Amino acid sequence: MNILYFIRATITLIGALGLFLFGMKLMSESLQKVAGSKMRHILGAMTNNRFKGAFTGILVTTTIQSSSATTVMVVSFVNAGLLSLTGAVAVIMGANIGTTVTAWIISLLGFKVSLSFLSLPLIGLGFPLFFSKNGLRKSWGEFIIGFAILFIGLQFLKESVPDIKSNPDALTFLSAYTNLGYLSVLLFVLIGTLLTVIIQSSSATMALTLVLTYNGLIPFELAAAMVLGENIGTTITANLAALVANTSAKRAARAHFLFNMFGVIWILALFHPFLRAIDYFVNINHGISVLAKNLSSAEFESVKSVYPIALSLFHTSFNIINTIILIGFVNFIAKIATRMVKQKEEEDEEFRLKYINTGLLSTSEISTVLAQKEITAFGKRVEKMFGFIPQLFVEQKEKQFLKLLARVKKYEEITDNLEDEIAAYLTKMMEGEISNDSSKKIMAMLAIIDNLESNADVIYQISRVIELNHQRKIHIPEEQIESLKELWTLVNESFKEMNLNLEKSLWSVDPAKSHEIEAQINKKRNELRIKHFEDLKEKKYKHKVGVFYTDIFSLSEKVGDYVINVTEAIEESKNH
Repeated sequence: MNILYFIRATITLIGALGLFLFGMKLMSESLQKVAGSKMRHILGAMTNNRFKGAFTGILVTTTIQSSSATTVMVVSFVNAGLLSLTGAVAVIMGANIGTTVTAWIISLLGFKVSLSFLSLPLIGLGFPLFFSKNGLRKSWGEFIIGFAILFIGLQFLKESVPDIKSNPDALTFLSAYTNLGYLSVLLFVLIGTLLTVIIQSSSATMALTLVLTYNGLIPFELAAAMVLGENIGTTITANLAALVANTSAKRAARAHFLFNMFGVIWILALFHPFLRAIDYFVNINHGISVLAKNLSSAEFESVKSVYPIALSLFHTSFNIINTIILIGFVNFIAKIATRMVKQKEEEDEEFRLKYINTGLLSTSEISTVLAQKEITAFGKRVEKMFGFIPQLFVEQKEKQFLKLLARVKKYEEITDNLEDEIAAYLTKMMEGEISNDSSKKIMAMLAIIDNLESNADVIYQISRVIELNHQRKIHIPEEQIESLKELWTLVNESFKEMNLNLEKSLWSVDPAKSHEIEAQINKKRNELRIKHFEDLKEKKYKHKVGVFYTDIFSLSEKVGDYVINVTEAIEESKNH
């Protein structure tokens, strides 16, 4: 009978926790829909120094009510190249503070005031909005319903966890684990970590910790130890998100772990003095000690309502102090994370701007030099991207083929981001007072990055054609393969000349060689086209092979067109 009761109680507890978690998820996701685009804009714009980055982390996490969502967003930004590793570390620090707001909402509303009786009316209020065709109203409806479900879940959680009155045997059972001195503290740090890893939500684990303390099943100091464990466990979400990401994103996830782990280590060294400081503060404001032992039933009833507030205070003060201590070591944490995650040979180190940022600009002359350096790096990236095409064309191993295909796609995404960021930087320069020469240079640069990004699009298009024909298992004759290699050699030469021109001063570029190579590319394309029609007449290969072949050499010639467009953009700016 006791076993059946235990099973039923456990399943009920899991169900209550699930309901709380569902409400939390619905509320968080709806807030992300309402404010998500603005939050992403803020993340991108306010991370050019560590203090702004930390503030941004607080703001975003407080708004969307999920540190996990913020850290996953940060990892994706690093992966896309829109956020540096040091910027990501600062945002994560702020996210840790922002997530403590959830605990305060639960403590002040869920324990002080029973909102479960309001939950059904709230669902009734949110229900019509939920079915609205207007996206914003629908999201607000989801938020209201999620908020209501969260507090229904919290109510069930409070009821499903037995209190000391109805289950005095629980204290006897727990005493074996709670009376081991400092070892008990370490054990409950581990329990908090494991629970958060399993549940995948530090907010849900925090709610469970608050309820366990409120019902008297664990003392305040061990609840605080569980909170520390939750700070370690929550880093698993970002690390899971980074599993399929690039090296920079993996480093951001490791930095999150390092920051939280270091915080837990120093607080454990000062654990009891820190708790006494929290107890002193609570005692002054409420006249109650949360560290008092062997309380009678009456004494416990008077103190239990303060436990959630004291735990929330512990959680918030720990994260604020940890951020204050480590905000000056952002670069150091980034360096350790970099050493922890080694760079793979085939993966590019940086996926973001190297020379410019979107912050305050210096003089236009210096800014144009930095912009030109960035564009030169952009050109080399596109040249490297084209280098994958000949490899992809002849690759027979499926795993290597898919790997190359993924790299081409990744480069195409990066070039989109590069064009956006460089264009934004150049546009800001145009808004200030600039010389006529600087204005011409900026206009040329805008045309150059447009052509570089268009070139990346064509290269990606070639990869898609190769992928489609790889799936259809279409093979072209060796003679045509050799012809394509000759065309690609010329295109590679045009890229090299283009990048040599980009490295020079815009006014000292000699376009003669670029035009000569472009003429050779066009001539080669025309030769291939004539030969192709002759081969089709002689039925040397099937029509579908011919379609594949013509697509490849036509698109390859188009790559050469965009390469010469870069030089022509420079020429045009010189003639104005």
